[in-house]
Amino acid sequence: MSSPKKVLFYVQHLLGIGHLRRAATLTRNMVRAGFDVTVVSGGHKIDIDMGGARLVQLPATRATDLFFKVLVDEDGEQIDDDWRQKRAGILLDLWREVKPDILMFELFPFGRRQMRFELLPLLDAAKAADRPPLIISSVRDILVAQNKPGRNDEMLSLVETYFNYVLVHGDPDLISLDQTFPHTSRIQDRLFYTGYVVDRTGVKGPAGAPGDGEVIVSSGGGAVGTDLLKTAMKARALTSARNMTWRMMVGATVEDSIFEELLALAPDGVIVERARKDFTTLLMNCTLSISQGGYNTVMEVLYAKCRAVIVPYAGGLETEQTLRARLLAQKGVLQIADENGLTAEILAVKVEDALAGPPATAHINTDGGANSVDLIRKWTGDIT
Repeated sequence: MSSPKKVLFYVQHLLGIGHLRRAATLTRNMVRAGFDVTVVSGGHKIDIDMGGARLVQLPATRATDLFFKVLVDEDGEQIDDDWRQKRAGILLDLWREVKPDILMFELFPFGRRQMRFELLPLLDAAKAADRPPLIISSVRDILVAQNKPGRNDEMLSLVETYFNYVLVHGDPDLISLDQTFPHTSRIQDRLFYTGYVVDRTGVKGPAGAPGDGEVIVSSGGGAVGTDLLKTAMKARALTSARNMTWRMMVGATVEDSIFEELLALAPDGVIVERARKDFTTLLMNCTLSISQGGYNTVMEVLYAKCRAVIVPYAGGLETEQTLRARLLAQKGVLQIADENGLTAEILAVKVEDALAGPPATAHINTDGGANSVDLIRKWTGDIT
């Protein structure tokens, strides 16, 4: 009996934890399919279910602003060349230890340009190996719009030089990659749509189950979104859901001072707590979800079939959340409110529209986890 194929899966989250959550969902699917997966994470440490996969934590870095221009270490000090060289060495040592059959990168080369100092040496080592691994890019449906000439050309060159395959975790019937990456036709032979990757661990329960009859307000796993929580607190009294429990889910990386401020602001009937591992179960049972428009949360809302109001994050260079939310709103799947100029009154109107409308359902492919595994299994069948 042959030994399981080994996967080394690199992920770097810099602001929120959406990239890590999607990577974790994919990892759980790969582990269930019999792959031996090692996930290497370069962001701050997060307690997350990897399905029994090995998780290696690199010295962590994060972004200090919405434009990802400045990266700092665990102590808040700006990273320097010595720090970069050390981390690049750790990553190469891990590569030599694991000797993977498949080398996967979350987002790169379509993002995470800041991490080229360690990713290019790793890719060069992989290509030069006696038995080069399959090299796969795992990327969401929508890329951030590029505002600098040559960036898309650089992405194309990296794909053509290093990557065997690109897994696009989306459905072209909703949006195809060429709408945000102009060189898509050049890599058509190695590009495969998987459908959306969805965390399906949520459990639909009876009356009294976690989240039952509640309004769940979430702002993702990053440090942005506090304004949404504050606005939702004020909007509650203006809605027909004023007597329901509203549960405010505060991101895992939000500073304690902000968390304490939110606790102090919460009126009766409003619960403020840190993000929970059973978030998807809360969505399965809730009356309404109010959230930012991150990839993972939107897809979990669709899977849970709960009524939803989405307030896409539009800070910094972000365009992805707004585009996806608008496409879904056009299908009548959910209500959308612009982050800029959002008031309690505007949000209350959107809440009423959502409560009066149908649950979130969409005829799009949400089998991205299983389909990704099927493709990787097919491709690795050629490895001897």
